[in-house]
Amino acid sequence: MQPSAVPELAHTHARPIHWVATATALAGVVALSSVLGPDAATAAPPPGPQTKSAPAQTAPPDPAAVEFPLECGPVKPVVKKKASGDLDGDGRPETVAVVHCDAPMGTPPDGVYVVTQAAGSTRPRVVATLADPEDRTNVDDFAVRDGEVAATLLGYSSEDVPSCCPDVRESVKWRWDDGAFVRSTPSGARSV
Repeated sequence: MQPSAVPELAHTHARPIHWVATATALAGVVALSSVLGPDAATAAPPPGPQTKSAPAQTAPPDPAAVEFPLECGPVKPVVKKKASGDLDGDGRPETVAVVHCDAPMGTPPDGVYVVTQAAGSTRPRVVATLADPEDRTNVDDFAVRDGEVAATLLGYSSEDVPSCCPDVRESVKWRWDDGAFVRSTPSGARSV
């Protein structure tokens, strides 16, 4: 049995005029929707004594604009990690930066610095050193939350331990208290 022949239908072959008609119709729908779109939202809280304006949120300071107290010789300091939050409760965010020298070889030690920018100032500045690179530590885990800086420091039990292989792991936290950052060691130091 032979299949029955179906006559070709004109609408099954797209011609340029079909595409022009489709594009024109689509442009008309888009133009009409922009004219007949919904009105702008006009809801506002009722005026009264209970209405307060929130303080303007400022952007956290950019550590790339800071000169860190780090001696790097011919190489430059590099920001390895950064996190922001309001550490001193003044409503303005600070940035905590983990920074080391961009050494071509080895594992350079990290410094942990608190960067702030005063209202009206155009340049951020370092206001505290939480971990000094001279302590030969590297930062593993790092976060700023609930007004605290938390980090895991990798260090060395003695000068004889090679820089490639830290053998001490310490979880630490810093919190702003009475005008200074106070360090605590929640879990104590432990060997790796």
